[in-house]
Amino acid sequence: MSHPAFATLHPTGHHPETPDRLRVLQEAFPDWHEAGPAPVAAIERCHDEAYVELIRSLEAPTWLDADTPASETTFETALLSAGAAIAAVEMGGFALGRPPGHHALRARAMGFCIFGNAAVAARHAQAELGLARVAILDWDVHHGNGTQEIFWEDESVLFVSLHQWPFYPGGGGPDEQTDTIVNVPMSAGSGDEEYLLAFDHTVAPALERFQPELVIVSAGFDAHERDPLAGMRITADGFLELARRTKSLAPRVAAVLEGGYNLDTLPGLVGAALEGFG
Repeated sequence: MSHPAFATLHPTGHHPETPDRLRVLQEAFPDWHEAGPAPVAAIERCHDEAYVELIRSLEAPTWLDADTPASETTFETALLSAGAAIAAVEMGGFALGRPPGHHALRARAMGFCIFGNAAVAARHAQAELGLARVAILDWDVHHGNGTQEIFWEDESVLFVSLHQWPFYPGGGGPDEQTDTIVNVPMSAGSGDEEYLLAFDHTVAPALERFQPELVIVSAGFDAHERDPLAGMRITADGFLELARRTKSLAPRVAAVLEGGYNLDTLPGLVGAALEGFG
């Protein structure tokens, strides 16, 4: 699931989160299906109305925080990104959209993210598809602090995050846990072996206990060994195996693109995950 606008709108200059990320993915997977924008009501299940209106009102390039550029086309692009996530949940697909979402807080942007795409899709699945128990598995190299904030007090959504720690944005440590918030901090330099061990030891049991009707994967690829923004060593085979093991643990699985900033490796990593999801 994608949209042509991702490769042109929401320009970010020399920022790592560039329209070229989606250009190379759309070229690599030319049979993608076009998704429409999320309705504002779907966004407001996760974000404050005043914040949504702030993004809608932008008329010129600006910075929403130290890491997050925005402009007059950001609102349109962010609605499309959330809409692609919703379409992925409805069809069991992979949302190739931007801007990413897992750092977006209820009332402000953060870390390249505008709206919490996976969170919006999870709420949509509950409200519109009748799925009571939804899990979000985040394997982006950074902790999904925005998704965690949105669901911190909601036991109908399980949030599991594998991430480099300590690292940006600083949360997700070993003591930051609830019955339905499972943080799995990983040491810098971790690769396939360490991630798959953590998956089998902690992630799989958490999903099996929760019995989700749907798993949404916040699929970041910046834990890859050649990504410029972090210090992990996952390979394409590692992402394939993470996807395969996730697929075996729920009746429905969808994925939403988060990070991944090496344009040479990103298409192959998405392809590996697609293969694993089957």
